[in-house]
Amino acid sequence: MKAMIFTEVGKPLELKKIEKPEPGPNQVLIRVSTCGICRTDLHIIDGELPSPKLPLVPGHQIIGTVEKVGEKVTNLKVSDRVGVPWLGGSCGECDFCHAGKENLCSHALYTGYQINGGFAEYCVANAQFTFPIPNAFPDLQAAPLLCAGLIGYRALRMIGNATKIGFYGFGASAHILIQVVRHKGGEVYAFTRKDDIEAQEFAKSLGAVWSGNSEEAPPSVLDAAIIFAPVGALIPRALAAVKHGGTVVCAGIHMSEIPAFSYDLLWNERVLRSVANLTRKDGEEFLAIAPNVPVKTEVHSYPLEKANEALDDLRNGKFTGAAVIQIPPTG
Repeated sequence: MKAMIFTEVGKPLELKKIEKPEPGPNQVLIRVSTCGICRTDLHIIDGELPSPKLPLVPGHQIIGTVEKVGEKVTNLKVSDRVGVPWLGGSCGECDFCHAGKENLCSHALYTGYQINGGFAEYCVANAQFTFPIPNAFPDLQAAPLLCAGLIGYRALRMIGNATKIGFYGFGASAHILIQVVRHKGGEVYAFTRKDDIEAQEFAKSLGAVWSGNSEEAPPSVLDAAIIFAPVGALIPRALAAVKHGGTVVCAGIHMSEIPAFSYDLLWNERVLRSVANLTRKDGEEFLAIAPNVPVKTEVHSYPLEKANEALDDLRNGKFTGAAVIQIPPTG
């Protein structure tokens, strides 16, 4: 099969022919049709996340069709359309797993990091960490739901009943989450890079009540804020923008160094917290909600062999919405 392979930090992915994988007893073989591109892919390729499996097939927002099932698989069958997220498996035995917090398991494995992912014609995945995809979403539009949607949804859960919410960074995740917030009757205030007028206008087109650059204060005090951009300097700015008792959630897997800030920004019971990975419950809940909103993803498709171009475009902010690798059937 054809796959884009990551071999070394600083080097572009290489298009290679590799052996088509075989599913283990608890796995399914999936014919990949689309795979979303995520900023986490950049963090891995740029060496900001340590110790990936090498060589590696990146990609963890996979949509495809089950082509073969392992002998112990009972929840999926051949021809099922499924999605594969970042969390690829956990130990199932630790306190976190027993408490439904498998996202915190010390022995968890991640798709496109320790497990070969979806920048390929085929992949294998643990059947228990694979989701049926709602019929309302074509493959291209479904791919960003598997990480941008799921991590955004988990972050949204962390701010409780907040209704005036700041989004710092307005990329793939934010453009999905704003639709969920508006569906629930909330307001979104969008913060972008200073000169990113296109992103500010995109946020307004999706219903943001205000958009501006991340160095500005919003026109009114926020109930909560979610930081999508991997920029540590945004933390004190977001804390300054939220009300007493408000919550600031860091939704990324990596962030640049956080500058020192005075305690008064955290005082008055403001909460600063991170979101780590996702649970299967997050996936089940969000994929049930998304068709009812209904979430509409803006996608920009690239063929498999242009994955490096797509990654560079993401790195340089050359599109709004999400980028998706599209892999047509062969043979």
